[in-house]
Amino acid sequence: MRYTAALSLIITTMLCQPAQADDAWQLAPAVREKSLTVLRAAIHADDFWPAIHAAEALTLAGYPQEVHDVLQPKLNAETDDQRRCGLARELVRAGDRQRSEVMLGILRKANPHGHVHAAESLYKVGWVGEAAPLEQAAQSDDIRLRLMASAALARHAKGSARADAFAVIRQTLRDETDPAVFRLAAWVLGRIGEDKDRALIRARLQDANDDLVRAFLQHALAALGDEDGRRALLDNFQSNDPAIRTYAAVFAGESKIFAAAPFLIRQLEDDNLDARVRAAQALFVLAQ
Repeated sequence: MRYTAALSLIITTMLCQPAQADDAWQLAPAVREKSLTVLRAAIHADDFWPAIHAAEALTLAGYPQEVHDVLQPKLNAETDDQRRCGLARELVRAGDRQRSEVMLGILRKANPHGHVHAAESLYKVGWVGEAAPLEQAAQSDDIRLRLMASAALARHAKGSARADAFAVIRQTLRDETDPAVFRLAAWVLGRIGEDKDRALIRARLQDANDDLVRAFLQHALAALGDEDGRRALLDNFQSNDPAIRTYAAVFAGESKIFAAAPFLIRQLEDDNLDARVRAAQALFVLAQ
């Protein structure tokens, strides 16, 4: 990671003075400009998914038109369905709601290449029109597709469809043996679940087969207000795994963990592009 202890201490002391209350925390101008610099460089990067994450962050920071101007030409030229999902998703987040039809159209295709990405993207930003493609995907034999389609319905649908979708997610978390799958169920429930889901997530910690799976579960717990989970999330900023630092930043912002601010500021200098992008995003989310 590209920073010095002295620089980290100066930034932390000068720009992150403790507030009287969490909601009084403010993003210092110098940190705001540094974060924007990170994001504006990243959205033009050759590394596709960090660039998409930078687009998400710029929209959340208040620059949706900038995102639209960069991504619209790319969507017109892109032929890979997974990447088309990412581009369309961020255009929807930036205000072009009709672009949700791109993801729904990919779900309707016989070729499954983009199906999971489409369902995940619809979970993240919602859609305009009918949910039939998602409802069909929620019956898939592909557990990842079934899980992400259920996540989309659980977050955005109403009535029995929503209840049924939550049941699928909770059953996946409870019964799935593949850590790469049950960690995704925890990731979803951490964002849209309830206090009762803490016990389900905590029960799977014993089945975490590596640090990344454990971090998914810890961050989900943190998002649901679990104090042990929040302490673990802060510890995870020290991980040697850039994926763990990246997810720690995402969940710190979404969970309004203001104690993470010094770690996020330091992470703006991370060697990993996605870790830098997600740190910048989290700082803007904390400041909202």
